[in-house]
Amino acid sequence: MIPPALQAEILRLAHAEKWPPGTIARHLRLHHSVVRRVLERDGAPRPAIVRSSKVDPFVPFILATLHKFPRLSAARLFQMVHERGYDGRPDHFRSLVARYRPARPAEAFLRLRTLPGEQAQVDWGHFGHIQIGRARRPLIAFVVVLAYSRAIFVRFFPGLHLAFFLAGHQLAFRAFQGVCRTCLYDNLKSVVLDREGDAIRFNPQILAFAGHYRFEPRPVAPYRGNEKGRVERAIRYLRDNFLPARSFDSFDDANRQADEWCATVALERRWPEDRNLSVADALVRDRAALRPLPETDFPCEERLELRSGKTPYLRFDLNDYSVPHTHTRKLLVLLADLDRVRIFDGNVLLASHPRSFDRDRQIEDPRHLAELESAKRHARKARRGDVLARLVPSSAALLEGLAAKHIALGRPIAELRQLLSAYGAARLEAAIAEALRGGAAHPAAVRHILERDRDAAGAPPALPLPLPDDPRLAKLDFTPHSLDQYDNFSDPEEDR
Repeated sequence: MIPPALQAEILRLAHAEKWPPGTIARHLRLHHSVVRRVLERDGAPRPAIVRSSKVDPFVPFILATLHKFPRLSAARLFQMVHERGYDGRPDHFRSLVARYRPARPAEAFLRLRTLPGEQAQVDWGHFGHIQIGRARRPLIAFVVVLAYSRAIFVRFFPGLHLAFFLAGHQLAFRAFQGVCRTCLYDNLKSVVLDREGDAIRFNPQILAFAGHYRFEPRPVAPYRGNEKGRVERAIRYLRDNFLPARSFDSFDDANRQADEWCATVALERRWPEDRNLSVADALVRDRAALRPLPETDFPCEERLELRSGKTPYLRFDLNDYSVPHTHTRKLLVLLADLDRVRIFDGNVLLASHPRSFDRDRQIEDPRHLAELESAKRHARKARRGDVLARLVPSSAALLEGLAAKHIALGRPIAELRQLLSAYGAARLEAAIAEALRGGAAHPAAVRHILERDRDAAGAPPALPLPLPDDPRLAKLDFTPHSLDQYDNFSDPEEDR
């Protein structure tokens, strides 16, 4: 502020002494802009500095165009003038256009008053990003303000999806303990699909949601954000009062802090209609006039139809969620909210996982992996058994006998495959048939028969005897006995 005495001295020197503003500024040791401002306030016209400019030949075209299109942007006007020969810079041209643009008359607004329970105003607010693990997620605030009491509800979401938009309404109605008669919106795509004047084509899902909760969705007129100024001010209040000096490590943490702020700081502020009351006092009147909540909730989950690949996972929102191995390469239905991801095949629930907002994680149900591993193991055994049954038909009966005794088939199949490689299919088939006739349905008996036949032919065993890795065993020297001696032993019962 300039002292009154100094202002008087500036005016005296200018009007009585006829000093120019630059001389007055040097004499009084002031900036020349200060002297000019004092003279302009007193009514002295500011001398116009007329200089020639590259834009001068195009001024008539600029004036005519702005008269016809007052809201035409300087960038578009620069393109039109550039096509007609103007070679100046776009940033300088923008400042020149400001001189010729017709001034818009200041618009006056009426103070809007609403009744308790009549209206809520709804909008989104962008509050930067939040880092969750390896993922950088947008931090989007869904904000609802009751127009009468100015009570605020805030819920943070990782995006602007319609499912989040509907879920935000549902949570706000629960927090306010009722439903207002009208919800006021911008012309966002979650509400308005197309609009031509007063002809509005609403999003069918918002109409179904509004029908369930019995309220009227009402978009404001285009370019008339002032009609929902209370939620705009609430977002600015949230940005100035809530966000500074806070940090969040998850959406749950952000929403917990927002709930606490809405229930304390936001409710304790003065009510604009009566400075003797708080917003909490006015909210009591608002709640008394709200419509009751319906008995059932509207389904607000995000619904997607996704096809699983060759691995038992569905890719959703940067992460993989497991499904049973029996449902690979199938079209499945995924329903997701902020807490859980559920996967269905028709009406059958296949999986339910906690939702992750991290990136490139595999969220798995241990049962799915155990079932896949078991199926793979049984499939390998079955394939090996099928090869034996095709080449050595008698092996099927031997394995059935072992299974009837509850003996695991993995090791017997492996032993029979070794014998098949060493002796061939024909000799193994004959040995298994002899073992079955003798009631010795076991791979050890089959091996004994095969080695007996080779010993009778004077050949060594085809398979080495498995011995432990002990160097002392390599020095052992022994003479094998003929197995025919065992056939000379008589049965003690027969000797009697």
